[in-house]
Amino acid sequence: MIGWMMDVKDCGGVILTAFHSFRIQSDEQKHTADNRKAQYPRLGMSSPGSVSPLAPDRSVSRDSMEDYWSEMKNIQEDRQDRPEDLERVSSDEAELEEAWLQEAGLSTLVTGTQSDGPAEALLSTLTRSQAAMVKKRVDNYTQTLRKRNRQPMRHVRDVFSMPDASSELTPPVSPNGQIAPKLPQWNPPKVPPACSVFTPPDSKSSSSVSEPILLSFDVPYSEGARAHRKGRECQDCRRIRKDDKDLPGFQTVKPRQGVTRVNDLSSEDIRKIGYISLIELTTFYDTMGIEMKRNRVERSKARDSGIFGVPLTTLLENDQKKYPGSRVPLVFRKLLSKLEQTGLQTEGILRVPGSASRVKHLRQELELKFYEDRFDWDQVRQNDAAGLLKMFIRELPYPLLTQQHLPAFTAAQSISSPKHQIQALHLLIMLLPEANRDTLKALLEFLRKVVAYEEKNRMSLWNVSMIVAPNLFTFRGKNAKQEEMQVAVAAAQLVRLLITHQDLLWMVPCFLISHVRKMNEAAMGKKTPTSEKTKRRLLRRWNTEKDRDRSEVTDLRDGVIRVHAPLHAKVSMAIQLSCEMKARDITARFDIENGRGSRGASRRQRQCLFEVGGNIGERCLDPDAHLLDVYHANPHCEWVLKSR
Repeated sequence: MIGWMMDVKDCGGVILTAFHSFRIQSDEQKHTADNRKAQYPRLGMSSPGSVSPLAPDRSVSRDSMEDYWSEMKNIQEDRQDRPEDLERVSSDEAELEEAWLQEAGLSTLVTGTQSDGPAEALLSTLTRSQAAMVKKRVDNYTQTLRKRNRQPMRHVRDVFSMPDASSELTPPVSPNGQIAPKLPQWNPPKVPPACSVFTPPDSKSSSSVSEPILLSFDVPYSEGARAHRKGRECQDCRRIRKDDKDLPGFQTVKPRQGVTRVNDLSSEDIRKIGYISLIELTTFYDTMGIEMKRNRVERSKARDSGIFGVPLTTLLENDQKKYPGSRVPLVFRKLLSKLEQTGLQTEGILRVPGSASRVKHLRQELELKFYEDRFDWDQVRQNDAAGLLKMFIRELPYPLLTQQHLPAFTAAQSISSPKHQIQALHLLIMLLPEANRDTLKALLEFLRKVVAYEEKNRMSLWNVSMIVAPNLFTFRGKNAKQEEMQVAVAAAQLVRLLITHQDLLWMVPCFLISHVRKMNEAAMGKKTPTSEKTKRRLLRRWNTEKDRDRSEVTDLRDGVIRVHAPLHAKVSMAIQLSCEMKARDITARFDIENGRGSRGASRRQRQCLFEVGGNIGERCLDPDAHLLDVYHANPHCEWVLKSR
């Protein structure tokens, strides 16, 4: 007390200003706050000398930390009296490597059995860096098994042989699995030095920080990050500061073949995108000197009915019985809709918790009445809806960002470049299962709306990120509090980037699509008839297709395509492509030929141009896609005008 009085005396005339800056706490409140801070150390409040490359330039504000402490307290209170529903399963390093290869579609390299994924075609498309990474994983798997004195089915020397050094791409594995794939020789890379943070020399030249950073989708991200590996100064490595206005902007060059979003591709092609994304992400992290970890397997005692604690896939299966085509759980959509209708302008909408007893009652009501359409949404207050939304995310038996990839999301914190950090998040989004990705997209779109109403609801981008991060990055397990804290505080930086640059993250990079095209071409080259009967059937089909093509049009020369439009009066049209012809020009031409202008086209269901078959399963073309470039990339596809 004497020390406090001395401080007051020394402050002189500043006493009232000091009291206005901080809230006066009662002894009980102060005791609670002290206990809370003792339980959760201020890991985000490091000294200037120990600030990580991604930490804010200035200390985290008191209000932001109070938001975080409050959210963590609510999470802990919500967890009380809930039984542990996860069973930890022992997994050694070999099993983790085997799981990685399985997810990358390369399980044949260690099991010797046929894989569900196109392993041979995938191997034939890898770059040197990617092939070296695959070899490293197989080598680690093999050596771990040898340490356990368990003979692996195939030794790494049997899988990888010495290739021609001039070969850029790796030859495929033979169908019978006896001939090993020839991948480039892999030498253990040296751990690269930390890339120096780029700082403008003076304030006059600091305007470059606010300039957009160019982000290219044409080259694999691992190839563009070599400056880190070579220890050169990387101009992309800039500090990310806390203020919203300091977030870097990104400028993308629109590809000639048009922008492709994840929902524009067939499910089979998206599966292949996941294979190569995992390999590329692991290669990218290795280039950046970051260890690519995976969480050990955890089995969840998941429910198969109800609302809370039910896997996303199960919820969607139940929803699709009533509403076919649902991509996001219906209850999640309803909660977001409720908040958008009545909560966007409510002060502290995500920060201020609803009544715990009322939220518990609403949860029980939802479980009993939601699927019977008897739940009264008018009784749900804004803050209660926000509490139910966060509770839904936390109680998913498998995290929204997936259990196996949470460490990879966390590892993105250690990347010093905002450009490379966005690239890591981009690949991770491509890895998410469809249900997780669509649900995350709906959540981020809502959070962007919350931030847009900051003047009304007093929820800045940083406030929203600090509150959402503990819910997205919640670790399962009773002894994970400290680990949970370390991840969640730093993860707020990632949430900021996810919210701000979400539109960019749903675009499929061109180099991934190029990989899929090569994989499909390699797979087609491997398909051979298995019997004389199959050969005769294929021959008859090929002859029939040739005759049909000749009867439809006899003058299809290079650059001439035939567009099929089954829903139009004129169902087919031969079109000569020009350098600047775009997909939108084709749809407009069909509207004119069928006597419909742009106004009539808007009244009926929107039609899009698709490339189907050839070296792609199916891709909905961007209206601005240059068709001649698409034609050269996939000359044997069909062109179909139809609804999405």
